[in-house]
Amino acid sequence: MIVVVLTVSPPKLRGHLTRWLLEISPGVYVGKVSARVRDLLWDQIVEHIGIGRATMVYPSDNEQGMAFRVHGQEWHPVDYDGLTLIMRPNSNQEQRRKGASKTGWSNASRYRKYGR
Repeated sequence: MIVVVLTVSPPKLRGHLTRWLLEISPGVYVGKVSARVRDLLWDQIVEHIGIGRATMVYPSDNEQGMAFRVHGQEWHPVDYDGLTLIMRPNSNQEQRRKGASKTGWSNASRYRKYGR
């Protein structure tokens, strides 16, 4: 059985998923399909999701008994000693990695503080 959760998805994609899966709540789809169909559905989701986000949970042969696929968000699956966890990067690490400006006071606040 697989579970797919979509947010901000186009109607075309939602209609395509209802051919294979049952929509139990808005944006939440469940069903039992083969691994081949599951992979093809994921490819369709990634291709047509646009700015939306998608998460798929499906059975797997590991300690947890399930695996995750995530698309369109900053959270991503990480293998931690055989367990798959979903990690959200620290915002400070993201800013440093992207080369964002230095942390601290802005020039405008310095001018106001010291009376220029």
